[in-house]
Amino acid sequence: MIIAPFGSNWLIRAGYMISPFNDIVTPRLVLRLMNTEVISACLNRKLTEAAVLLGAKIPVELLENLSTFNYNRQQLEADQNYMPWSARAIILANENIMVGIVRFHSTPDPEYLRMYTRDAVELGYRIFFEYRRMGYAKETVKAVLEWAGVNFNITSFVASVSPSNIPSLNLINSLGFIKVGEVMDETDGLEHVFMLNSNFITK
Repeated sequence: MIIAPFGSNWLIRAGYMISPFNDIVTPRLVLRLMNTEVISACLNRKLTEAAVLLGAKIPVELLENLSTFNYNRQQLEADQNYMPWSARAIILANENIMVGIVRFHSTPDPEYLRMYTRDAVELGYRIFFEYRRMGYAKETVKAVLEWAGVNFNITSFVASVSPSNIPSLNLINSLGFIKVGEVMDETDGLEHVFMLNSNFITK
């Protein structure tokens, strides 16, 4: 049996200690944390180096939008507790290739979400173009919501979606998110804010 280090948040499942830093595994995907070395390599546009560090192939499309990684680095510099909530590569297991990114925007209960509810987290995700409309986003979102619930007892989730992003709107509606407001994002413009209160996802 693996021994949990003092002070870490570990879950005993089936006789084993499972860390919230571990890969999240679904039927088709592996959701793997991108550590600071991987993030730095991506920001420096060194995809070959980043792929070796990640342990999976990385498409060039990742370089089209590096804002997630800049945000990720800033959050980690401000709060080391952010690490398990930070960016994860969405890896298609049978091809060992990164097909997207998922992350939470902060640790639980940030001040900016308290107007909607307490002890919530906001999630964001991106699936690379070639891999869209294959159900990977829904599989990913369901997995990270369950991960947050199992490891940290989180039951309130927020997602902000552009009103023009019909696939994402359909996804969060299918999972039971309900619109609770609107915000003007400095980068993305108008976004609709949705919230889900649930102990787990069953559909």
